[in-house]
Amino acid sequence: MKTAQSIPILMYHHVSPSPGLVTVSPATFHAQMAWLAKHNYRSIGTDDLAAFLNGKPLPEKSVMITFDDGYLDNYLYAHPVLQAFGLKAVLFIITGWLGEGEPRHLPHPYSKKVGAGETAYHPPLTPSHRTCMEKIAAGQADEVMLRWSEVAEMKAAGSFEFHSHTHTHQRWDRLIGDPQARRIKLAEDLAASRAALEAHLGSAAPHLCWPQGYFDADYQAVAHSAGFKHLYTVNKETCTAKTPIAAIPRVVVKDRADGWFGRRLWLYRHPMLTRAYLALRGS
Repeated sequence: MKTAQSIPILMYHHVSPSPGLVTVSPATFHAQMAWLAKHNYRSIGTDDLAAFLNGKPLPEKSVMITFDDGYLDNYLYAHPVLQAFGLKAVLFIITGWLGEGEPRHLPHPYSKKVGAGETAYHPPLTPSHRTCMEKIAAGQADEVMLRWSEVAEMKAAGSFEFHSHTHTHQRWDRLIGDPQARRIKLAEDLAASRAALEAHLGSAAPHLCWPQGYFDADYQAVAHSAGFKHLYTVNKETCTAKTPIAAIPRVVVKDRADGWFGRRLWLYRHPMLTRAYLALRGS
């Protein structure tokens, strides 16, 4: 068995028909997952990555699929596709934004009669990223974010595993000037996130993704004290066996259907080429 030199860690946010920031269309996501399946990629979980970073070999075509925040569209559009192709993803959820209630499902594709024998497609409303942020700020998070019942369904299906993206998604470095006060608020935030994960899922693993990718030495120290050891960033790199577990890089996935996805996977599987590419781009 050929083993992986490095593990590309893909980063998604939205899979939605509503275009916008950090969004991939359902058609593009389906095509990307189909490409992974066709080319015999294995989607790994956080336990696999932790083992790889501890020296355990993984198959050559290993990839980690990650999502940030926990939007409803992840359940409606990404979850069925992952199931269809036998793939799994890691979702870092903002635990304080998730709500209660029954799972929501996609309606039948042809849900409304138009005329004699005619029908029209009416997909459910999954707003743009900007609208999602506006609704969350207005206290309407349940319209755009996951419910814990949906999280449970996705976990049981094996399409997603769930970890912390903090409880409030706050950038405490921008809100609090005093370093000690900032550390206290971050510690409270992480404790609340861990408690929510334990209450709803039964456990909280030591994997944490930073809001907006921001962290510093103080953030890392607080996270370690809170029990989080594997810390995920938005740093542009590929993950090798020498990658520090406190600064795990990821690859932003774009809404492109021109062969970009396959080329980027190939590049990020080769660490020397990745470093040369990023140096050339000045990243």
